[in-house]
Amino acid sequence: MSGKRVEAEEAVSVIRDGDTVCISGFVGVGTPDELLIALERRFLETGHPRDLTLVFAAAPGDGGDKGLNRLAHPGLVKRGVGGHWSLVPRLSKLAVDNQIEAYNLPLGCVSQLYREIAGGKPGMLSKVGLRTFVDPRQSGGRINACTTEDLVALQVIDGEEWLFYKSFPIDVALLRATTADTKGNATMEREALILDATAAAMAAHNSDGVVIVQIERMAIHGSLLPKRVVIPGALVDCVVKSAPENHFQTYATPYNHAFSGELRQPLEAVERMSLNERKIIARRAALELPINGVVNLGIGMPEGVASVAAEEDMLDCVTLTAEPGVIGGMPQGGLDFGAALNADAIVQQSAQFDFYDGGGLDMACLGMAQSDRAGNVNVSKFGPRFAGAGGFINISQNASRLVLAGTFTAGGLKVAIENGELRIVQEGKVQKFVDAVEHVTFSGELAAETGQPVLYATERCVFRASRKGLELVEIAPGIEIERDILPHMGFEPVIDRVALMDPRIFLDQPMGLRAEMLDASLVDRITFNASTNRLEVNFRGYAMTDPADLEVLERTVGEHCGGREGAVDCVVWYDGFSLAADLEGAYRDLIAKLEKRYYRTATRYTRSPFQRLRFDAELAKRDLSTRLHAGAVVTGRA
Repeated sequence: MSGKRVEAEEAVSVIRDGDTVCISGFVGVGTPDELLIALERRFLETGHPRDLTLVFAAAPGDGGDKGLNRLAHPGLVKRGVGGHWSLVPRLSKLAVDNQIEAYNLPLGCVSQLYREIAGGKPGMLSKVGLRTFVDPRQSGGRINACTTEDLVALQVIDGEEWLFYKSFPIDVALLRATTADTKGNATMEREALILDATAAAMAAHNSDGVVIVQIERMAIHGSLLPKRVVIPGALVDCVVKSAPENHFQTYATPYNHAFSGELRQPLEAVERMSLNERKIIARRAALELPINGVVNLGIGMPEGVASVAAEEDMLDCVTLTAEPGVIGGMPQGGLDFGAALNADAIVQQSAQFDFYDGGGLDMACLGMAQSDRAGNVNVSKFGPRFAGAGGFINISQNASRLVLAGTFTAGGLKVAIENGELRIVQEGKVQKFVDAVEHVTFSGELAAETGQPVLYATERCVFRASRKGLELVEIAPGIEIERDILPHMGFEPVIDRVALMDPRIFLDQPMGLRAEMLDASLVDRITFNASTNRLEVNFRGYAMTDPADLEVLERTVGEHCGGREGAVDCVVWYDGFSLAADLEGAYRDLIAKLEKRYYRTATRYTRSPFQRLRFDAELAKRDLSTRLHAGAVVTGRA
């Protein structure tokens, strides 16, 4: 029995003029190309359907002919509402040329909006997008002059500003899965991502719309495990079995078992990056990785951080994530972006953004195309080129710590690394640090107000966001500020104390991060700045099992703080710290003793609520009030 199975031409024949059609896909992962091919063919042969509104969270396309690029025909599309447009250049050209109405909303907000539509709600409140181009006080996410309707409104609730993203009905959902039974129940066992399949199907179904699912294979009803069903057959109107060439796992990979979690791939075989400007930047960002923390890596330059983490044997010490729903493992780049080797979990895209928006990220590393003196960043629009923000706004605005990564200039930059020093062979033609960015995708002003730590990492220098403006804090060996930096900026940064970038970054060998972060001796983990009376203790990843450690700790602190009783500000980082059970009482007694003798203040950082509560309780027993913070304050070196 064929059940709900139909041919692609028959499936798309129900799409009417003026329909709102949502399309799944993240680059080439989950993109229903068989259905898009059939829809394009129908329009070219009949002239219908016309005036469609296309809704997509990420850009389902390859930057060339595939995905939504197939639908970029005048007359076929009336409006586009998308999170990312970079990989659908044919469609974005229609938007830039004012031939279609077009909106760029944060990818996470589009993803979450499917749930609101499914629930029959008027829209969604979020702080994501405030003071960026999505804010209606700027452009409200509208891309061009012919786009006039407001999809985003500013609201003030209890004195706080919020953005309200308005709902709209979905007439058709074009989705993709792996297997469907004759009643339309669909599983995704060979897909690299789940994306928003369930929510989008519910949104269309509850809008009295049509749900069409592209699949790889058919099964008889009753043969699928219920827990594996991602799109229930009750929501599905028809399924279309795809030709194999239109159902690759990603646009770069026909199928990789390690992307779907069917097996785990040895990472020793992963090719190391060459030592060039991309690796320099990735290494500098990797110095910020928080032990036992959760990190997002964006598309482009940040992709190299995963490769560096693998080379440094750090993947088991940090949880890397990518926005469409992979958690753990090694996120991939290029046309595999969105997938991950050996992921720990693959969750729905909207759930991933719930986690991001709520402040779950200890760090994010995102690409940086253009920055200005206020620390604003533009990754979305450059003259006639429109890329869109993707998940950048959600992630950058809410990460506990942010590293923005990109070359210092663009357009022909060539560098050489010689004897541990960087030399600019040919300067890029395009300045990336400008007086004022063209499009505000990240608000430096808002970050300064909230106290969010932000670094801007390039191959030749590092800047830090401050209330005084962008501040130059590091330069590469071989680089001169007056020659290689200031002449190629549209403004003069704040310059106070400038340090050298870590020299290991510029050597063609592993940096030894694991040994430094996890295997450093206790003495090396305790540093003191006499000019500021600040004692820093790096317990990240340290296992205290020997009673002799207590003696070393007491002696080392005493050597640093002797003669400064009651005047020292102590800061301790505890992420990944473990303590043998038989040492717990003695350790906390020692901490209380040191604090009462030497410290004016003591601030401890850990992301673990369990550890914070235990410290609070134990130190309270010793007549100490302590300040334990959830913020992940992490540097490359303690």
